Amino acid sequence: MASVTAALVKDLREKTGAGMMDCKAALTETEGDIEAAIDWLRKKGLSRAAKKSGRVAAEGLVAVAVHGNDGVVIEVNSETDFVARNEEFQALARAIALVAVEKGLTDVEAIKGAHYPGGGTVADAIANAIATIGENMTLRRAAAVHVSQGVIGQYVHNAVADGLGKIGVIVALESTGDSVALGPLGRLIALHVAAASPLALDSSGLDPAVVEREKAVLADKNAGKPPHVLEKIIESGLKSYYKEVCLVDQPSIHAEHAGKTIGQVVKEAEKFAGAPVTLKAFVRYALGEGIEKQETDFAAEVAAAAGGQA
Repeated sequence: MASVTAALVKDLREKTGAGMMDCKAALTETEGDIEAAIDWLRKKGLSRAAKKSGRVAAEGLVAVAVHGNDGVVIEVNSETDFVARNEEFQALARAIALVAVEKGLTDVEAIKGAHYPGGGTVADAIANAIATIGENMTLRRAAAVHVSQGVIGQYVHNAVADGLGKIGVIVALESTGDSVALGPLGRLIALHVAAASPLALDSSGLDPAVVEREKAVLADKNAGKPPHVLEKIIESGLKSYYKEVCLVDQPSIHAEHAGKTIGQVVKEAEKFAGAPVTLKAFVRYALGEGIEKQETDFAAEVAAAAGGQA
């Protein structure tokens, strides 16, 4: 019997898009014959994943998971919104988020290579789901927050199930104080982030290029003013800009915090927490942001599927 090497498994996986364990099984059954293994996988319906891989996957789910002092948000994409309502796809997204948070992983390739509950890797589970459900799926991205002590606030908008939806937010509140008391605040800030979509925690976290672009806009709008006047205008304009895009400077959207910034709300929380509270970090993922979606003619697709008959 031919030896089934890791290189052979890798080659077959790249050719078919099937899961690693399925590729190994195929090569074992065919005594290492790549072409025969491809046919074996096709007969089993496991090579369909490769045919789907070129399709744009811009729908799907954002999944949030919290484990102790760690929180993770991931995005798993599919081709259609219909699949997001599929219980198998939901279970896949939820399980991947749990793998990521429990193992402390945010690198997509590392997550895909991690052990998946029930056997194989996360990549295998995705490939198997593609073959079963019949749509291209991708683990697009992942991010995490951590506190040494404190709470991780979370919120999912347009939730289809617990921890799964269209927008996912995690917020890190660092504090040695009463974590039970801080819990509701963590959720309120996460909800604020979902609605207000800040670009950074504070001004120091903004991309310098973004700040320079804002300065240029302010300078152009006030061209001709004396340099000392223009400098003050830009300084004032940036403060207003920070109130729009920096979380700690944004006015809270919640009625109970009317007239206060998120930074002020966090500071006031120290009274009931019984210790200093620091808003350490946040992550906000909105499903499909940044993906260029393909525009399709639905009527044309139906006609094509019907053999060109209108």
